[in-house]
Amino acid sequence: MHGHVRTITGDEPISMIKVSAYRPDLTLIDHAYTNDDGSYSVDAPAGETVTVRFDTHHSLNNADSWQPSLVTEVVADDAVPLDRRQVPVGQFADTARGIDVLAANLLASAVEGPEYAAHATTRLSEIKAGLAVPPAHPGSPPGALHGAGRRLMGHT
Repeated sequence: MHGHVRTITGDEPISMIKVSAYRPDLTLIDHAYTNDDGSYSVDAPAGETVTVRFDTHHSLNNADSWQPSLVTEVVADDAVPLDRRQVPVGQFADTARGIDVLAANLLASAVEGPEYAAHATTRLSEIKAGLAVPPAHPGSPPGALHGAGRRLMGHT
């Protein structure tokens, strides 16, 4: 599998995005980092159904810069590129993209260790309010973000 990762606000390439391919049971098949031109290539068996996560790595200087993204039920293929647009932290693209960000964080909470949690919590706290589920009680945190945050905080 191959493709490019670029900004959602333009066509600028993003380097050092970790692209990971997983089997349905979330075992890692392969991962790679995007190059300076935003390109990547991961080895996934042709024809296998995979989930692909586009994310930063906790040890890199861009760890708090980009929201993660997730594509599920992709049939691995070298003929057709899988390109992705990343949302900068602190910017809201649209509701569907916000759901994508939450799904990618949920997958990360299942496969990453505690060192990932601090960066994920920072990025989740920056999701714009347009995605937040209203709180069950006045003064309580929003439902969707609070639930994901609790899961990530369990790693710290």
